[in-house]
Amino acid sequence: MLRRMDPEETILDAELINLSAVAAQTKTGYFNQVLAKVNDHAVHLSVMDAPFFWHFHPDSDEVFIVLEGVLLIELETARYELKAGEMLTVAAGVRHRTSPLTARSVNLTIEKMNAESVRVS
Repeated sequence: MLRRMDPEETILDAELINLSAVAAQTKTGYFNQVLAKVNDHAVHLSVMDAPFFWHFHPDSDEVFIVLEGVLLIELETARYELKAGEMLTVAAGVRHRTSPLTARSVNLTIEKMNAESVRVS
């Protein structure tokens, strides 16, 4: 059953993160930082201005949420162009590569904490 919070109550151990401010710290290059841990998953902020290598995660799905720009996600069998506000989940074990189609893309990615990334050629 849901309970309405009393306005005087506070939520402990909460942290407000300004995604735009964190992304603004990276003007060029590649940046990937864990912003938060949710149960056994990590929420990353990724800023990229060049393609990332082909890889897969044998033990984790990966969710991509685009905040800024356009992100190309290539699979061996499909291509997806995600715009700001769009999300795609790549299943565990699926080879993929990401590339910004604009000067840069800013994305949230969610995957299991310490997910293994296997580079492929």
